[in-house]
Amino acid sequence: MEVCPYLESCFEILGRRWNGLIIHYLSNCPEFTAHFSEIRRDLSDITPRSLSLKLTELMDFGLVEKEVTTGTPVVITYHLTEKGQQLAIALQPVHEWAQQHIKLEEKT
Repeated sequence: MEVCPYLESCFEILGRRWNGLIIHYLSNCPEFTAHFSEIRRDLSDITPRSLSLKLTELMDFGLVEKEVTTGTPVVITYHLTEKGQQLAIALQPVHEWAQQHIKLEEKT
């Protein structure tokens, strides 16, 4: 039996550290949009460099777009594309499964 190349490509994206969490994060933001600093604050274990690389990677996959608004100060926002929003919807059952079946240790 052969592995589905579409599923293999999907896991190539989602199997990379932070990608799924960034997609999930943006899917829960108003208008699927957030500033770099907001993402960095809420995904507290990611370094600024890693976040920058991951956002660029997700842009290369066509899942995230970057919008730069000129002015003082310059405002940079990231948002899920339609393709990214569809992937976020597809991840919802995985999220529900995880809530039912994964036990998390309480942080003290």
